[in-house]
Amino acid sequence: MISTGRTGDARRMRQFIMSLSALAVCARGRAWADSAATETAPATAPAGPPPAAWIDPDTGHRVHRLTAEPGSTGFYFNINAYTSDGKRMVYTAPDGIHVLELASGNARLVVPGKVRAIVVGRKTPTVFFSKPDEKEKGVYSANLDTSEIKKLTTLPPRGNVSTVNADETLAAGTYIEGTAGQDYGENKILPPGQSGPLVQPVNKAQMMEERLAAKLPLVLFTVNLEDGKLTPLLHSTDWINHLLFSPTDPALLMYCHEGAWQKVDRIWNIHTDGSQNQLIHKRMMANEIAGHEFWGIDGKTLWYDLQTPKGEDFFLAGYTPATGERRWYHMQRDEWSIHFNVTADEKLFCGDGGDPGQVAKAQDGEWIELFRPQLLRPSGINDKDLVQPGVFHSERLVNMSKHNYKLEPNVRFSPDNKMVIFTSNMFGPSYVFGVEVEKAK
Repeated sequence: MISTGRTGDARRMRQFIMSLSALAVCARGRAWADSAATETAPATAPAGPPPAAWIDPDTGHRVHRLTAEPGSTGFYFNINAYTSDGKRMVYTAPDGIHVLELASGNARLVVPGKVRAIVVGRKTPTVFFSKPDEKEKGVYSANLDTSEIKKLTTLPPRGNVSTVNADETLAAGTYIEGTAGQDYGENKILPPGQSGPLVQPVNKAQMMEERLAAKLPLVLFTVNLEDGKLTPLLHSTDWINHLLFSPTDPALLMYCHEGAWQKVDRIWNIHTDGSQNQLIHKRMMANEIAGHEFWGIDGKTLWYDLQTPKGEDFFLAGYTPATGERRWYHMQRDEWSIHFNVTADEKLFCGDGGDPGQVAKAQDGEWIELFRPQLLRPSGINDKDLVQPGVFHSERLVNMSKHNYKLEPNVRFSPDNKMVIFTSNMFGPSYVFGVEVEKAK
């Protein structure tokens, strides 16, 4: 039986995973849709802007370029980019933060300058952001209707905020105590010709090892966006990162012990009063890894990439805190993705693939993928504490062989579930694209 905080027999665990992998193999056996600008994808990057739309010749799915600005990028895959009515999407470009009307394709600049977007509010038409070059860093809001900008609070020295809760009353972040040590990323080296929030430094692995080993004293905190009150939740010398509030519960915060995944117990939940600090996935195998976690749209399930062990056997795992239920969907090596996402009804998942240099070492993995989940019917003993096994049935949406995966595409579904939205540099500079879930007719 598999549950948080419970250990199991290693042999039984390995037999379970091998059996599940075998079952998985057996079980496999918007208004722009009619765009007149549809073209065949070019063989080489054009000198001008990419086409407005084309049909991928390898998949038959229509792809739309959603942004006009070279160097524009979407948000990190698990950060909300949509207004609560589902009509607008926020993205970033070298000149600042933009908002896009999904129905018309019209976009405008909302926050000019060098800023870092945090998240789009789930309650009001607001984008929260910070200014990385400020001496005293703060948290700001911009109204997406009026473009009015407000400074909400000032952060402690060496502090950053990375998430805002569902009712937009609290932000959460971390700060390093004292002046010792370097902040992560100070010495990052970006790939030649690439920049932006989704680009991975070429020395990322080295920086992560150094930051984990530094054991800098750190505080996980929340800050009230109305009165500026700061509440410490956790003191640690571990590297705390990847904070993400529940999309529905204002008092529930997910966070991670950052570092090489095989060296940390990564995924945790904590409440904003500091209670119920809970490890979400407890390792049961040497070199097992779990990470790139995200909330389901309804906030009921936490999803994460699970590999048993690292680089060998691949699952998207789901855990429902209210019931303790666990679901593991198995996939093949070439189906694995750096990031995954899910629709509100959990009938569709998507992934952004990966090149041979990623952990899966896939030889044919450079695709935007669509997954249809299937839970496998138990034929024997079943129990609420057992993992419910399943498989993904994949469909390729976009050929990403011309994409440089140093920029991670970071997939998400559009609010109407008709497109998978991602960032790509397949034409040179990065742009945000959307591929239709249904094949072109």
